[in-house]
Amino acid sequence: MTTPTGMLSLDQLSTAVEGGQIDTVLVGFTDLYGRLMGKRFDGRFFLQTVADAGTHACNYLLTVDMEMEPVAGYELANWEKGYGDFHLAPDFDTLRIASWLDRTAMVLADVHDPATHVPVEQAPRSMLRRQIERATGAGFTVMAASEIEYYLFRDSFREAAGKKHTNLQSAGWYIEDYHALQGARVEEFNAEARRHLSASGVPVECTKGEWGLGQHELNVCYAEVLQMADRHAVYKQCLKELADRLGWSVTFMAKWAADGAGSSCHVHLSLWRDGENIFAGDHSLGPIKCSDEFRWFLGGWMARAAELMVCYAPNVNSYKRYQAGSWAPTRLAWSHDNRTAGFRVVGSGESLRIECRLPGADCNPYLTFAAALASGLDGIANKTEPPDMFDGDVYSARDVPHVPRTLHAATDIFEQSDFAREAFGENVVTHLVHFFRTEQQAYDRAVTDWERQRYFERI
Repeated sequence: MTTPTGMLSLDQLSTAVEGGQIDTVLVGFTDLYGRLMGKRFDGRFFLQTVADAGTHACNYLLTVDMEMEPVAGYELANWEKGYGDFHLAPDFDTLRIASWLDRTAMVLADVHDPATHVPVEQAPRSMLRRQIERATGAGFTVMAASEIEYYLFRDSFREAAGKKHTNLQSAGWYIEDYHALQGARVEEFNAEARRHLSASGVPVECTKGEWGLGQHELNVCYAEVLQMADRHAVYKQCLKELADRLGWSVTFMAKWAADGAGSSCHVHLSLWRDGENIFAGDHSLGPIKCSDEFRWFLGGWMARAAELMVCYAPNVNSYKRYQAGSWAPTRLAWSHDNRTAGFRVVGSGESLRIECRLPGADCNPYLTFAAALASGLDGIANKTEPPDMFDGDVYSARDVPHVPRTLHAATDIFEQSDFAREAFGENVVTHLVHFFRTEQQAYDRAVTDWERQRYFERI
């Protein structure tokens, strides 16, 4: 594959800084929610110091809640340990122009222990790197894509917050799935997103209207799995900051409204060796011609889906997306080109791949890809056979396992999973369990508008 437009070498960055085209370098990493955390450096200081030595960030960033409050109970970082620093090591394979920002470049960093300089295993990018190392050790290159959906509103983020995120002005007023007319009405945003991403090392395929009022999807080109997760993180940051600049707002909530379609993140994976897709083969699996590795990878991914569901659906809202007839899956079945199944097999020959429809747009891409890869590799190692292909409407099935129905249930399953500990390590599982429990507890304590509307007068 050719190097995408907008990617930079250090020499190219140095030239751009000296010429005044770039004066700021953003160094960042994603927290457990998938939010980009980091610092903006003067371009010259970055080249003189940070490029070689890296930088630091407070280690509480992997232990805070959504409001940035430190949460007690984590071993990684806490008040007793004084909340020290992580070392951030820039990964120069991710160095790029941030086209949507003024004279800015950005680079993603790996999170390291400052004393030993080994990766912090609880960091999302470290989790994915661990699974990539396993794949590489088995002789595989992992190719991936993630298709993210989002809702657009004409209210700014500040206006939306002032209205408590109610009565917002949707960018569309009828279901616009594939409608070119309604799509033209939001080109002010989507065209800018396509241009800026394409100029920032995130090559874009297309945008289209989706099955919700003001809902859209923007697809980027597939890539090796770590690069794809990085593109995913840059994509979301770009769209949020672009919306902010235009006075719009965008949400990647899995279920924005009870009466609207959820927003998904369909994940595609295939394994390659020596430039060839090893999923292709001569064996028959239903209507599919495939290899043993394809069959076992699919079997492993499906077999471990419930155990690692928190990596696909990481918050309370995630589970409200799984509704029959909603285009979101409800059961752990696989089918050929069938959008009612949790696992949809698409393509043929060199394009043969597995599309997992479980993740929502709220997923952390590093956790999602790490879980998928760990599960599929386990399937190959143990020659796990997938269930029979489901033919028909999976929503109507009664003898097919249902996805976990709540974050609470999914966290219980994850905590009890020996496989999760084998794949990620005890420290990671303990850390993530505490993270998901904290999120659940925050919801359990909340008094919602639904409760007030239902009970205020009539109870």
